[in-house]
Amino acid sequence: MSAPATSLSASRLAELDSFILELNRAAADVILPLFRGAHGVVNKHAAGFDPVTEADKGAERAIRSLIAARYPDHGVIGEEYGEDRPNAEFVWVLDPVDGTRAFIAGLPLWCTLIGLRHAGAPALGSIGQSYLGEIYLGHAGGSRLVSPAGERPLKVRACPRLTDALIATTDPEACFTGSELGAWRQVRAASRLARLGCDAYAYAMVAAGTMDLVVEAGLKSWDIEAAIPVIAGAGGITTDWRGQPVGRDGGQIAIAGDRACLDQALISLRRAAA
Repeated sequence: MSAPATSLSASRLAELDSFILELNRAAADVILPLFRGAHGVVNKHAAGFDPVTEADKGAERAIRSLIAARYPDHGVIGEEYGEDRPNAEFVWVLDPVDGTRAFIAGLPLWCTLIGLRHAGAPALGSIGQSYLGEIYLGHAGGSRLVSPAGERPLKVRACPRLTDALIATTDPEACFTGSELGAWRQVRAASRLARLGCDAYAYAMVAAGTMDLVVEAGLKSWDIEAAIPVIAGAGGITTDWRGQPVGRDGGQIAIAGDRACLDQALISLRRAAA
């Protein structure tokens, strides 16, 4: 699913941009009192460990409530409470706490992901890290960071060689299959430096120009759709492991600031592409 130039008017984009900031503030009001506190973690699945907290559930409820009040004709797809009118003209795609494992560990690498589809394509998105007071948001016309220090534009950095790249993934041993793990190891061996466990905060760092490549697999739509417009607006690229636009179901994802770096990584990633 690519992020083409949006057909929305400048005034409509400004209206929705303001609303997405409001949604981030509402989510933060729920999440922050529970961070490094009594967050009520439970395991969603008997097989393995898939945590969910009161922060995940409460933040999504708060976001959905505001959307329903302001835009009752809009659809919503959320990790915690499923789909409501997923084929509407406007559909919000939500992950209230991406990186719940980081959240319960007290690490400020979790993010609130809020994306908006228009006519089936990602049009607007935000990556919020409310403990740090940061909201990375954007669309095809540009991306910016909103923080207590003010606002500044986001721009990816040039990194034409994978051998110079700072790369990231969440947890290669847990998230990649055998062939995927082999592909990741090849990309890792070719790069300069790799960081693990950053979840969606690594996407924001590509947009901010401090990291060069993020490789993930097994993602759902709510894990990635919010990031696509932010990365595009900062001048970066989001593809699957074949180098094609990301599908609605997520899957294997590569995010890069420089097309040349991405193309080099794809040499290995394509061998394990689904």
